[in-house]
Amino acid sequence: MVTINQRLDFDQIELLLDEFGYKAVREEEYEGLEEEEQEEEPAENLLSRPPVVTVMGHVDHGKTSLLDYIRKTNVIAGEAGGITQHIGAYHVTLDDGRAMSFLDTPGHAAFTAMRARGADVTDVVILVVAADDSVMPQTIEAISHARNAGVPIVVAINKMDLPGADPERVKRELLEHQVVVEEYGGDVLSQPVSAKAGEGIDELLEKVLLQAEMLDVKANPNREAQGIVIEAELDVGKGPVATVLVVTGTLRVGDHLVCGLQSGRVRALLDERGKSISEAGPATPAQVLGISGVPQAGDKLMVMDAVRAQEIVQTRQRLEREKKLRIRDRGVKLTDISQLLAAGETAQLNVVIKGDVDGSVQALSDSLEQLSTNEVEVKVIHRGVGAINRSDALLAATSSAIIIGFHVRPDADARQVAEQEGVDIRLYDVIYEAIEDVRAALEGLLAPDEREILLGAAEVRQLFKVPRVGTVAGCYVTEGVMRRNDPVRLVRDGVQIYRGNLGSLKRFKDDVREVREGFECGMNIDGYNDVKVGDVIECFTIEQVARTLASSAGGRTGNQ
Repeated sequence: MVTINQRLDFDQIELLLDEFGYKAVREEEYEGLEEEEQEEEPAENLLSRPPVVTVMGHVDHGKTSLLDYIRKTNVIAGEAGGITQHIGAYHVTLDDGRAMSFLDTPGHAAFTAMRARGADVTDVVILVVAADDSVMPQTIEAISHARNAGVPIVVAINKMDLPGADPERVKRELLEHQVVVEEYGGDVLSQPVSAKAGEGIDELLEKVLLQAEMLDVKANPNREAQGIVIEAELDVGKGPVATVLVVTGTLRVGDHLVCGLQSGRVRALLDERGKSISEAGPATPAQVLGISGVPQAGDKLMVMDAVRAQEIVQTRQRLEREKKLRIRDRGVKLTDISQLLAAGETAQLNVVIKGDVDGSVQALSDSLEQLSTNEVEVKVIHRGVGAINRSDALLAATSSAIIIGFHVRPDADARQVAEQEGVDIRLYDVIYEAIEDVRAALEGLLAPDEREILLGAAEVRQLFKVPRVGTVAGCYVTEGVMRRNDPVRLVRDGVQIYRGNLGSLKRFKDDVREVREGFECGMNIDGYNDVKVGDVIECFTIEQVARTLASSAGGRTGNQ
């Protein structure tokens, strides 16, 4: 017997409906009666719209300088102080009347967060690479993101005014990552620019518009608006404010809308300079005031009747509450592969690899790709050097990938995203162990392994030299608990430097067994003194987990 407050799982629902001759269909998100919204627009209703451009690239390669120059020269004249509002998107009109919208993504997080929620709003990616530098980890990351989204790239080779500028070297290095510019026989447009001097910017914008013309981007402005949330915040004076990019239709003041789990009525629309506007057409960004709560980046905004909007939001909120009550893993686990193979299905294992040095990452990547068989393909969707960050975890979540870390650790943001999205992060110190684990999973024989549980982390803030003891690190515990008798590792810039045990753990002058989050303490790592301010000391414990195919399928963890 089941009570009215209990929920049947999908298998039970499927079984029951099968008895009555019906087929159950799983809905990921409650859309309401939106069939008419999803219909194909008649060609005669579609008009050309401005392209949406995302600027990506490595830190210090001149993304901000490029954006600032474009804004200063192209934003409508007479606006004192340029753009004062912090907005994640803005509209640019050129002298000849043509327009484009720029998405200003901090790193790649916003770009991936939107893709994670099924919102591919970007038409073209401008990849900024410094001419006096080489192709750096974040550049490679940007290429991976753009390629996975299927978005064309226009390369802007910046800092051409510097004496050490070598654009040919940049083009050659891009070749290694399958980005072939036109000069080398490829189809990727490139343009040498100097954001500081303003050289080549007009030619770059011309090439972006050329790329957009080839895509032939169109939308119908004469219908109820649909848009995507770029970013959202809770403003002290204005309440919930969402930066929205209108995808189709025209958004007007007074419209009733649904936005993710929130509803509302548009009280005001502001442009990127904080000025009130009455409406926003396709590919136009605007700040929307009047939503009942703060939506998430990537949420879809839809204009509809107020009563219907309220009904949809109430149902979505109820389903969201129920979803949180049911703990459900959405991510792909290494153990899932054996289950797919056992069911006779062809499987593809997507992998994100991060390591401490490029040589190891390359070797691991090549070795894993060679494990592919007729039944299962191993595909490395991104590889890079450095700590596992939030962007990696989001990319893994959107691509149903597992993350393999070699001598590197996930940061706090990455761990949080991985936990929320159910992303499997596996960390290794020896290459062959990673290869053996993946091979065993492909063969359906994943052996028992050790699971590491992070107990706590402390940041080194001061160093003391103590005679006959060595270096004592004055630390602040940022999360969890540091324990005297558990193993620790020293992490510098996301890379593991040393693993060992604590020689001592003190609060003031007293020896203590543990120190909790929010407290300061002194630590000495047994047999290691090369500690620096800013390092992170992580305390962890190892748990033995026996895993079998049966226990994987049933969700049990076996003997520990």
